[in-house]
Amino acid sequence: MAKKWNVRLQHAAHPMRAVALCCGLMVAAALAHNAHAAASGTSTLVQARATSDEAKTKYPIVLVHGLLGFDNLLGVDYFYGIPGKLAGAGAKVYVAQVSGTNTSEIRGEQLLQELKTIRVLEKNPTLKFNLIGHSQGAPTVRYVAAVAPDMIASVTSVGGANGGSKVADLLATLPDGSIAQGLAVTAIGLLTNVIGFLSGKDPSQLPEVPLNALASLTTAGGAAFDKKFPQGRPVAGSSCDVKSGAALVNGVRYYSWSGVSTSLSLFDPSDAALSALGTLFFFGEANDGLLATCTTRLGTHLGDYRQNHLDEVNQVLGNTYGSQFPYYEKKPPDLFKDQAARLKSAGL
Repeated sequence: MAKKWNVRLQHAAHPMRAVALCCGLMVAAALAHNAHAAASGTSTLVQARATSDEAKTKYPIVLVHGLLGFDNLLGVDYFYGIPGKLAGAGAKVYVAQVSGTNTSEIRGEQLLQELKTIRVLEKNPTLKFNLIGHSQGAPTVRYVAAVAPDMIASVTSVGGANGGSKVADLLATLPDGSIAQGLAVTAIGLLTNVIGFLSGKDPSQLPEVPLNALASLTTAGGAAFDKKFPQGRPVAGSSCDVKSGAALVNGVRYYSWSGVSTSLSLFDPSDAALSALGTLFFFGEANDGLLATCTTRLGTHLGDYRQNHLDEVNQVLGNTYGSQFPYYEKKPPDLFKDQAARLKSAGL
């Protein structure tokens, strides 16, 4: 079983009264977790007994979560089982923690500071990184590669929110100051605070602003981000048949893969919601339940897989098999390991 060691300290957030009322037993269970970790790191180094050097890349791999994400929540990894899989195959892996709800640029600045901290801890001021981002983690890592390409060896987007989402578009149509918008923001804020508390985030260091995240994740927000940071993206206006963008920009290699399934499994509690969203918002389009697949493209296209948006990171709890598909082309942790092996072969 992989162990994680904190590489930067932060103080756990004080629970809100509403959080305690809504989460009762979960918060109680988390108190012991946060007590010994009045310090949980915003980046953690994953350690596991290596049984091969298949994924032993030249530069560390840094995994970056998406919207409402975390590094570890009550012992459950956001990238479920993936960090240990990579470390066991010889990779040096860090798991980053940034704001769960904020703009991709602000999250990118937080990640940039974490990478600088890792450089100090590694005593290597010129160390480069292989960044892998899921969902909003994709534009987050793209930002860092665009503003600090000398620090980045590669960027990999997994189900990346690179072109925004129609789901965010609907939420953005709620009138400013309306009751509906207030309820949506309050609900998202409450959920973000619960996740932040249980995962040990410090809100003074990683501020949460749901409306900022929403603005970044609309299709208009994605287009605006692409205009400022086009590296690796297909040319604006390209058809969905164009699956790859520039593979190498400013010395940084770009890659991506995505999910194309919202199949319903009675054994995965996330499938029903993602299937409903996929049908409602993306009827007739390949999608993973939250994103149209053609909007996720970045750099070298590595494939589309029978996974929904959570399956892409091996959630929920590794139960990622849709009922009409007896198996995937590959299990999600194996896709990450394959990418690490690909990076190793490329000298990265």
